[in-house]
Amino acid sequence: MNYLAHLYLSEDSPESLLGSIMGDFVKGTIGDRYPLKIKKGIKLHRRIDAYTDSHPTTRASRKLYSPARRRFAGIIVDLCYDHFLYRHWPEFADMAIDQFIRRIYDILMAHRSALPARLAAMVPVMIREDWLGSYQDLMGVEKALNRLSQRVTNGDRLSGAIEEIKLHYSSLEANFLIFFPDLIHFVQHFQRS
Repeated sequence: MNYLAHLYLSEDSPESLLGSIMGDFVKGTIGDRYPLKIKKGIKLHRRIDAYTDSHPTTRASRKLYSPARRRFAGIIVDLCYDHFLYRHWPEFADMAIDQFIRRIYDILMAHRSALPARLAAMVPVMIREDWLGSYQDLMGVEKALNRLSQRVTNGDRLSGAIEEIKLHYSSLEANFLIFFPDLIHFVQHFQRS
């Protein structure tokens, strides 16, 4: 899952939200570097990623992409699933998505000094370009893919991925709608433990 889903699935506290987005930026053992709720948010992020990668429906979504893009299929699916979460938001959340996104941006700015340096540097750009809101349409997904292509080795293979997304859009959306309730159940179980 990508940023929007991780934030949606987080416990409803600033620390947990921070931890949920920090998961991609904190590597290795967490130790005592962060307060308990941030650590739990990071752990949840990692568990969500592992669950997502192993879920049969997500694996089916990854197999829809051509062999040339297969190495990046997980990333592409994560971005697609954030797009579908945005589009189906009212089915999963009571708070309006615009209100949710504003709240996230406010929390990120207020706690920016607690974030890993790379993430802290990204926050103003994320807000200015409204990364979370951009998932509402495929043009935003394409922009996210282009940003990623600049940061990863062989990122040029992400070029044109939007065409494959369009080709398999209905299947990807159906897979998301099967997978996401399972993920919510998994997260609820994790949070109770």
